[in-house]
Amino acid sequence: MAIVDDDEAVRTATVSLVRSLGHKVRSFASAEEFLRHDADEGIDCLVTDVHMPGMDGIVLYDRLMERGRTFPVVFVTGFLDESTRQSILAAGAFCYLGKPYSGDQLVECLQRALGEKN
Repeated sequence: MAIVDDDEAVRTATVSLVRSLGHKVRSFASAEEFLRHDADEGIDCLVTDVHMPGMDGIVLYDRLMERGRTFPVVFVTGFLDESTRQSILAAGAFCYLGKPYSGDQLVECLQRALGEKN
């Protein structure tokens, strides 16, 4: 699993939560860093912020789709917007969560994304 978020506190907390669920996780401070390291190889799920400096999460998602990557993507954002939510979900994203989101909300999205039972 990979976490891409420019907010270090959010990224650290998300990594901690995901690891507590027993998943291996790599984290990145930007979409460019994620793509630069070819980190999309072997990923089973991606959690990414929508709004980041430079390349945003939506462009990152588009680049991954161009590469043929079809793993589930969970978008998180501090700026909930219904039209953005609709377009992201219509494009095939798995979840769209507003910050601050609860750990339970993220766990539920990840469990559904990875096909895990409660």
